[in-house]
Amino acid sequence: MVELQNVSVTYSSGVDALNNISLKINDGDFAFVVGSSGAGKSTMIKLLLKEIDATSGTVTVNGYNLNTLKKRKIPEFRRTLGFVFQDFRLIPSMTVYENIAFVLRVIDAPPKFIKKRVPYVISLVGLDSRKDSYPDELSGGEKQRVAIARALVNDPQLIIADEPTGNIDPELSYEIVELLKGINDQGTTILMVTHEHELVRHFGGRIISITDGEIVFDEVVTGINDELLKEEMLAAANAQNQQPQPPVQPQIPQPQETEPAAEIPQYSSTEDALVRSFMDRIDDDNEETAEINIQPPENHSGAADNVIAEITGGMQADDIIAKITADSQEGTLSEQIMSSEKIIDPKQTVEEIMKEIAENPEVQPLPENITENENRKDENTGGKV
Repeated sequence: MVELQNVSVTYSSGVDALNNISLKINDGDFAFVVGSSGAGKSTMIKLLLKEIDATSGTVTVNGYNLNTLKKRKIPEFRRTLGFVFQDFRLIPSMTVYENIAFVLRVIDAPPKFIKKRVPYVISLVGLDSRKDSYPDELSGGEKQRVAIARALVNDPQLIIADEPTGNIDPELSYEIVELLKGINDQGTTILMVTHEHELVRHFGGRIISITDGEIVFDEVVTGINDELLKEEMLAAANAQNQQPQPPVQPQIPQPQETEPAAEIPQYSSTEDALVRSFMDRIDDDNEETAEINIQPPENHSGAADNVIAEITGGMQADDIIAKITADSQEGTLSEQIMSSEKIIDPKQTVEEIMKEIAENPEVQPLPENITENENRKDENTGGKV
């Protein structure tokens, strides 16, 4: 906290730098101090750093009464502060890392703390890639970032920035203030002295204006940046409200994936069904021991009988069923048909089977009482007996 109560400063030359000013800045505040050259800004900074004493009034900073502070206590007091100079004041022979670490070494900070703290603040100001660079290798904006990191490294309660944007390009000034704003968001009190009114109008906040050693304005104002942000947010909200909302689509349950059903042969007629059932049975190696359950459709027209008769030597469908059902010894009719020189493809339709028979005379009808031995291949000759 910073508090000035009825403070006046008069130099030995007789110049009244400050005239009975009172001011209070609470912990966590961000305040701009503005004024033209000679207005008294620099005198106020010297008071807060205990470089000069007030002619009258009381000055309190971070709990220290500077009017009664002993000289031996001044270093202890200043360790609660961070200061950013306008002209950077970096040590040319030290790298970025060494310039920042130097502050901690002066106050005898433990080496382990230095190794942890310095890289952290370097990352906060966005100079990770420049930590091993020397000041003459840095731009003006980068040098000021180093100065801010140096002021921040000992975790001060208050940072005083004296014209931190005075020696850098105008476009970089906004970045420096944004950086200080970010530090303030972490709880550090910031007092920034500047003469750049455009910056102050852009960011807004608490503005303390000094003219001829007196505070003529101390108010919190809305910055242009805040107004633009509010306008953008309002425009976005209005656009969202005006945009027609799409109708809510009903949730349609998605069908669950199931295993595909086994393909069922489709027949073009009852005759096809009868012939295919018969051919499927005789194609089974274990047919002679399987249960026979071939039933011709009740409404079959007889065309199937004719086809099966051509294959089996004149036997009708009903006789074949009876024959296969009754035959349980070796040499069943199913094996006899399987051993014929031409096997009819069971996937053929009735019409295709009839055409096949007509075009291939080698498909001979089987005699009604043929036995397995009469149809077996001779193992010695490889031919038919």
